[in-house]
Amino acid sequence: MTKFEELGIKNTILSALNEIGFLEAFPIQAGSIPILLSNQDVIGQAHTGTGKTAAFSLPIIQNIIPRGGIQALVLAPTRELAVQISNEIQRFSKNSGIKNVTIYGGQSINVQLQELHRGVEIVVATPGRLIDHIKRGSIRLEKVKYVVLDEADTMLDMGFIEDIRFILDVVPEDHVTALFSATMPPEILMLAEKYMRSPQKVFIDSDDLSGEGIEQAFLVIKDREKTDYLFKFIKENGAGQTIVFCSTKDRTRRVAHELEKARFNVVSIQGDMSQFRRDKAMYLFRKGKADILVATDVAARGIDVPEVALVINYDVPNQDLVYFHRIGRTARAGAKGRAITLVSYSSIGDFKAISSQTKVQMKDLNKELGIEVKIPDPLKREVSHRRGYGRSGGGYGRSNDRRDRDNRRGGDRRYGGRNYYGLRSRW
Repeated sequence: MTKFEELGIKNTILSALNEIGFLEAFPIQAGSIPILLSNQDVIGQAHTGTGKTAAFSLPIIQNIIPRGGIQALVLAPTRELAVQISNEIQRFSKNSGIKNVTIYGGQSINVQLQELHRGVEIVVATPGRLIDHIKRGSIRLEKVKYVVLDEADTMLDMGFIEDIRFILDVVPEDHVTALFSATMPPEILMLAEKYMRSPQKVFIDSDDLSGEGIEQAFLVIKDREKTDYLFKFIKENGAGQTIVFCSTKDRTRRVAHELEKARFNVVSIQGDMSQFRRDKAMYLFRKGKADILVATDVAARGIDVPEVALVINYDVPNQDLVYFHRIGRTARAGAKGRAITLVSYSSIGDFKAISSQTKVQMKDLNKELGIEVKIPDPLKREVSHRRGYGRSGGGYGRSNDRRDRDNRRGGDRRYGGRNYYGLRSRW
């Protein structure tokens, strides 16, 4: 691996990196840092846990001037990710005299105005609140030299594309743009073509969605059995922290409540919570004062907690990319991790589609634990299936999960495949 000093990082930043144990650069950092140091546009593609924040923030910290006004904008899709990026930048710039501020909706704008008045060089923001400040004149753009779009594909999915276009249209033309995204849908490439100047591309494992390095497992059970097995797997996780992903806000609240009743040390985040409660929950989890975080997908974007040893998908996501973003919350920065998906009978089709994208062995916990799968056929007759016995057949029925059923895939698929419920397993 490449050392940071080999990339041209100066000593004041290197000393801060040494203090936090950053000695060698990850591939996305080794590829992107020299490009941004030379003030060229860059498109970076890499998945979660690969060090993208350092890839764009270290060159910015090195190239901007302390007390020189706002010189860099970093756009993030969620407030949690924006806070995470700001915290990382603060650690990296400890000895550089560079200050940053986090701008997002849900926090008092007066608090943000006070921070801006004290003087900052880097603004990390969600698009909507940044536009509010631009329109009221509290953030001036004439000195901006760098614009970073982090998790651009997520911002696209969340409907921020017009906000992004507005911001890119009003920043000075002579600036450096860095775009980082786990995937590259056509809309992102069109955005890059319009607003970037001959961008250099750094694609790391661009087609690898395997979750490699993470021990992945699944358990097919009835929906009402999920809580019991959730408790079991959390207890087995021991000292490591756990993130539990749910498909809806209601499900998140219910699962967190069940864990609290069972006296687990748990916090939760979901869209209806106040910003104060969300910030408090994330603080407790990041500091290790809570062992379990229950979250919806959007609320959990940007979580970077090195001690997360286990991710449990309480609900199967309806997109394979969401699955890989979820499990990527463990095994951060090269560490080991484990992911378990609880598959209700009605979600087998969804999970079959996801498992077909993996390139690693996926552990079949039904086989390991000797748990029988009973799936009702279309005529409401219950047919028992056990590995090596009986026939495969029947339909999956209706979903018991409270999710957007219009987005479901494979709800009426037939089994087929390499085991009795059609999931990819090499066990």
